[in-house]
Amino acid sequence: MKIRFWGVRGSIPAPGPETIRYGGNTSCVSVHTRSGGLVIIDMGTGLMHLGDELLAGPFGAGAGSATILLSHAHWDHIQGLGFFGPVFVPGNSFAVWGPGGSSEVLEEILEGQMDPNFSPLQTLKNFSARFDVQAMRLGVPLTAEGLTITAREHPHGATTALAFRITERGEPGEPGEASRTFVYASDVGQPTAGGPDPDAVAFYRGADVLLHDATYLPADQATRRNRGFSSYEDAAAAAVAAGVGRLVTFHYDQDYSDDDVDELVAGCRRALDGRGGAAIGLVPAREGDELEI
Repeated sequence: MKIRFWGVRGSIPAPGPETIRYGGNTSCVSVHTRSGGLVIIDMGTGLMHLGDELLAGPFGAGAGSATILLSHAHWDHIQGLGFFGPVFVPGNSFAVWGPGGSSEVLEEILEGQMDPNFSPLQTLKNFSARFDVQAMRLGVPLTAEGLTITAREHPHGATTALAFRITERGEPGEPGEASRTFVYASDVGQPTAGGPDPDAVAFYRGADVLLHDATYLPADQATRRNRGFSSYEDAAAAAVAAGVGRLVTFHYDQDYSDDDVDELVAGCRRALDGRGGAAIGLVPAREGDELEI
């Protein structure tokens, strides 16, 4: 699997000279599989730039297909959809899986942002590509793009969001035919005390890469806990408890400059080491960077 970051900010885009190193676009991650499949996780403003790159290949000729996983439908996770070039090319197809309880509810949510009051597109039906929306069943594995994908719901302020566990089987002949696992857990609300949720830890257990919400420095989280995000300490605690290989910090607060994110990443490294996680690699998500498992 090759994981690439297209948007790493939370809540609202934050372009400008103070965010140029990590990027100012909101949540969007792509996963390219060994077999050539594509999974897109979240549709924040980074989706536009992913679309621009995809148009140079089969998607530009109407021969592309991909699976989209939507963690939840807050604006910073869906605003890129109307600017995603491949949906305007006939012949492309997208299977969208996300929350909502039913496919009809999820489609209505996405239709809502296309309302003429918000968008000149007016409706998803004006997409030229095939765009199928389905509700994800919690805990029930989905097979897509040669991957096995399982979703878990976690608290996020007054609502919930989905985390995804994505596993790719190893090739025959590889040592132990080992599988590779990537967990995406953004927008994770935290209790006031008690450490990571044991069920979440079980879901993350043994992942090669855990991408975890690290929106805040701990002092900032203490005054904004009802917004439903994690600090870098929460991310580090979950990574150590789950015994993951690498931790990716993600969903940086829109008010944080690149220097603030540097401080966040350094603090996360100290938190990992202090909790016995010195062997866990730490990767700060930056727009354009790619990570291979």
